Amino acid sequence: MHGKFVAYYRVSTKRQGESGLGLEAQRQAVLDYLNGGKWELLAEYTDVESGGDDSRPELARAIDHAKKAKATLVIAKLDRLSRKVSFVSSLMDSGVRFVAADNPSANELTINILAAVAQEERRLISQRTKAALVAAKKRGVRLGNPRLDDARTAAQEAREQGADRFATNVIPVIRQVQAAGCTGLREIAAALDARGIKTRRGSNWTAAAVSRVLSRA
Repeated sequence: MHGKFVAYYRVSTKRQGESGLGLEAQRQAVLDYLNGGKWELLAEYTDVESGGDDSRPELARAIDHAKKAKATLVIAKLDRLSRKVSFVSSLMDSGVRFVAADNPSANELTINILAAVAQEERRLISQRTKAALVAAKKRGVRLGNPRLDDARTAAQEAREQGADRFATNVIPVIRQVQAAGCTGLREIAAALDARGIKTRRGSNWTAAAVSRVLSRA
């Protein structure tokens, strides 16, 4: 790898940020990606997030630094970029080059698809879980137990809907691959990987994963 880079990391809680849990793994992923060649890591920025707080002050600093230095913004995992559509849009609008160490071939279409699906899934899970808790309270169920059956059911339904939406976005690409002559599940999986498209959970494709998506067609 060659050039100048600015690294961005994100941990989910203050405790993780203080303990380094997860942070070192992200740093190692970035270093593994940069391994070899003439590269320079100009700076590292880390946001510590909690709950529903979507603010990312360190990301703003990282983007500004990368832009001024004409460097590439690098993160450890694609899902760190792709959880919110507005975030992805603002990043693209900034004009800063960026790359995910675990999926360097991902293009803007891939990231936007993942962002849209992830954001909608989060919204539905939150909405349905709240509705289930309200319904449980009306029935006299004592709240405070995060493993309420109603909450679990609502979350599962939201995940199913998220899977359906992801399939709706990916199936047209699969049809193009099939039309090009790749008809086997393994061939389709390889073609999706080659295009930089990951599964809904950010993994490489397998024949089973392709089959699950096609079953939702």
